[in-house]
Amino acid sequence: MFNNFEFVNPQLFWLLLLLPVIIFWYYLKRKNQTATLKISSLKGFKTPSNWLAKLRPLLFILRLLILALIITAIARPRTVDETTKIKTTKGIDIVISIDVSASMLARDLKPNRLEALKNVAARFINARPNDRIGLVEYAGESFTKTPLTSDKSIVLSSLKGIKYNTIIEGGTAIGMGLATSVNRLKDSRAKGKVIILLTDGVNNSGFIDPKIASELAVEFGIKVYTIGLGSNGMALSPIGIRQDGSFQYGNVQVEIDEDLLKEIAKTTGGKYFRATSNTKLAEIYEEINKLEKTEIEETKYKNYDEKYRSLVLLALGLLFFEILLRYTIFRSFI
Repeated sequence: MFNNFEFVNPQLFWLLLLLPVIIFWYYLKRKNQTATLKISSLKGFKTPSNWLAKLRPLLFILRLLILALIITAIARPRTVDETTKIKTTKGIDIVISIDVSASMLARDLKPNRLEALKNVAARFINARPNDRIGLVEYAGESFTKTPLTSDKSIVLSSLKGIKYNTIIEGGTAIGMGLATSVNRLKDSRAKGKVIILLTDGVNNSGFIDPKIASELAVEFGIKVYTIGLGSNGMALSPIGIRQDGSFQYGNVQVEIDEDLLKEIAKTTGGKYFRATSNTKLAEIYEEINKLEKTEIEETKYKNYDEKYRSLVLLALGLLFFEILLRYTIFRSFI
């Protein structure tokens, strides 16, 4: 209720400490406020109770109230209506290149590598409201799942729909996944161009060498962050397909070409990360989010509605009323 209410000069409320001092002074001087007459006896005088005498302190109360209103008014109460206008001055274009080979169904991350990646990537996308983001899928070949767009609902819907399938040729074509991502960014005029390339294997397919793809990224000013996805040692991974179409799982040695991923990141000015767990994967995306900042121009407009005028008018009205009472009804007591 009072979130947008403020006082410009709140320090002036210290003046309210004068009120108890004035009350104490009034208490000490109250007997000297009216004239007195000493006589030997009141017999013969009718002394009916005078209600005006009992109400006379009302004048003092009114003056205290007037003083309190004046102090509050000079403290300048007002309401503030703030409007913020945000403008992205220099945005970043980001392509997330995702390995969708069968090994991404390994269960060393929960529930599996691909689903863990999708969950973390969704949070990353939501944390980049001012950037354009696109998605690329690759296994033995690659294709653009979603072109660069600022519509996050489209990107998130496409990300949710990424699944392992047998339509894409099997294998892990890191070079092709990177080259397709570069192709989506090469004509971008954004301040920053970034590729986040994720894989859990080695480059064993495709007709584009990853090193050539990374050189293309350098030529177009694109930075590549590479992520090796998978635990150390053995991981429960698909090793075959049963007659009913379901996967048969077995422990398989995790093999990630870290040297290649490190070289791609170093060549393009990016950074290599190793995600061995769901927590580590989330930390990696958080770090990338901090490394790649978007410049935003924020303009704030404030509209002030001053409230002291009504307090001043009320104080003047009460002062007039007090003077009127003092020189009419209570005149005989002055």
